[in-house]
Amino acid sequence: MLFAATLAAQTPAPGAAFRFERPIVVAADGPHRLAIDVPLLAGGNPFRVLSRSGAAADRAGRDVVATATGGLTDLRLFDASGNEVAYLLVPNPTVEPAWRAAIAILPVAPVETEKEKTSGFEADLGGLLMIDRFRIEGLSPPYLKRIRLEGSGDRARWTVLAGEGTVFDLPDSRLRQTELSFDAGSYRYLRVTWDDARSARVAQAPSVAAREISTASVRAPLTTPVAFERRPSEPGRSRFHMRLPGGRLPVAALALDVAGGHVLREVEVYEARLAGAEAVPALIGRGTLKRVEQGSLAAVALRVPIEAPIEPEIDLVVDDGDNPPLDVRAITAEFAELPWIYFEASEGSLAARYGNPSLRAPNYDLEAARPALRIERVTDATWGVPRTRTADENAVGAAPPLPTVGAPVDASTFRFVRDIPAGAAGLIAVRLDEAALAHSNGMPSRFGDVRVIDEDGRQIPYLVERSSEPLSIDVSLAKLSTRPGALGPSRGSETVYRASWPYAGLPSPRLVLSTSARVFRRPIHVVSEREPDRPHRDPWVETLGTAMWVHADQDTPAPALVMPLPSVDATQVLLIVEEGDNTPLPIGGARLLLPAYRMRLFRERGQSLRLAYGRTDLAPPSYDLALLAPRVFGVSAVDVPPGPEREGRAGGAAAIVSPRLFWGILIGAVLVLIGLIARLVRKPTG
Repeated sequence: MLFAATLAAQTPAPGAAFRFERPIVVAADGPHRLAIDVPLLAGGNPFRVLSRSGAAADRAGRDVVATATGGLTDLRLFDASGNEVAYLLVPNPTVEPAWRAAIAILPVAPVETEKEKTSGFEADLGGLLMIDRFRIEGLSPPYLKRIRLEGSGDRARWTVLAGEGTVFDLPDSRLRQTELSFDAGSYRYLRVTWDDARSARVAQAPSVAAREISTASVRAPLTTPVAFERRPSEPGRSRFHMRLPGGRLPVAALALDVAGGHVLREVEVYEARLAGAEAVPALIGRGTLKRVEQGSLAAVALRVPIEAPIEPEIDLVVDDGDNPPLDVRAITAEFAELPWIYFEASEGSLAARYGNPSLRAPNYDLEAARPALRIERVTDATWGVPRTRTADENAVGAAPPLPTVGAPVDASTFRFVRDIPAGAAGLIAVRLDEAALAHSNGMPSRFGDVRVIDEDGRQIPYLVERSSEPLSIDVSLAKLSTRPGALGPSRGSETVYRASWPYAGLPSPRLVLSTSARVFRRPIHVVSEREPDRPHRDPWVETLGTAMWVHADQDTPAPALVMPLPSVDATQVLLIVEEGDNTPLPIGGARLLLPAYRMRLFRERGQSLRLAYGRTDLAPPSYDLALLAPRVFGVSAVDVPPGPEREGRAGGAAAIVSPRLFWGILIGAVLVLIGLIARLVRKPTG
């Protein structure tokens, strides 16, 4: 249902005043509050996120680092008679957390058997308190201890608050966690049981405190799982492409779940943002993933704070260093602190309607009640299942759509034309593959010769996006038994390979080589064979790149070699490995990394489009980005690969001159030249 709401939010129905309607169940008369959830955020107008620092905390005492404000301006509530119901967005009041120190600490007799080694203590808070967090201080670092925490009101009946908690203070790793959270409850006594089976017994008596709250009904921070996939990347990096439930969500951080073992890796988070005439990767967050393990205990910090993304698609880049690729098992998005929806209504059902970007926030008389509100004491209402409203249900028509076509252009004047498959209406992303990169004018001209053309010969406006991940293509390696003559005589023991890729003129290529060898040192050269020319009487080679490939650890695999190369007007190059007096280095595989681009554009339902490129006389297209950009950012795009490349009518070197005219001019020039030679031959000598 969340997916359906998100998809419909991104493709509003024509004439819809509100895209969504959602029932609200009110169990009693009087004031009520509603929690803002993910479907509402995905379908309603976006929030702004304000970051805050310091010791500010909400009523439950949670640290608040980001607050969402100014959103859901399009939300309207209606009763069963269709009358509008006033509401307010009310944040949790901020207060300093109140920590209550234990007035007495009593040791618990240790247990030491073959199966169990424990010790601990009981702490007396002095009276019944509503608490939700436990803090321990006064232990000398470094330490990493497994802990069991129980609570009681009378020391007779105990409740497990944390069955397998962990506290640690590791200064060398800059990891510290001395607090445990649990479901709020009323307790006077706390019992701590240390697991001493894998670590030394705690010698000194610590100081203990519990965090008191005023109510147990304050909402927990909103989170949602994120769909992700591993994407191609250069050696030493892991890239993950994530799809959020919608665009412009007030996400404040990403929490990662990774496979076991020590972890210390730098991570960055990117999204596409407009820069000039193209969309480029923009850094929206960075951090360090840390985990230290001692036996079955682990100190963990796997959270990355980020700016609130505009796009529903973001990328996580992990610097793996010399480690294997990071094994990410799950990613969770953590939202900024959200307000409550407060309203006053009688028992029954209400309807919430939202999904109209043009609506401003309402201004109700209910605002006068805000100063006296105590949102933590208000009764909860509950949401029903959202649905998409039909055009017939809306009394107000939608604004006219933005134009989606540009000036006409003749597709037959381009060297290459490719079909873009028809499909559902909406935003699509057409990836520019290696053929398009090789045969178009490329990024130096801002893809000035690339056009998307509909069946009526009209241009479809698009926006070029540069991806953070590279485009990876396989390279064919063939070991040569005969040394090419262009290399000249051998200067020592060398292995020569012929590397082949599908197209000449690929931009900014990086050659990636892998090997199964563990200990080696080899100079590597990449050269291109050239025909004789004025400076060279014989075939010769042009050096494209040189690198020293070294690895000296028998216990770890050798990292791949990455060689930046210039763009070369050939589909084959020679790879030369200087072996010295060693056995030939086994080359396991090769691939080419290229800059990756895609075009964002809108496609009508069933529309037949063509991708055309291959002209030298065109300037970059000038579309109205002020209109286009708001429509293509913050909306999920469906990847659509273009069809196979075929030559247009203008195929060939002379895209403007027809073959008949070319051969006519050539024949005429030959006849004139023959006539001049004949006259010179007949002319009598002096």
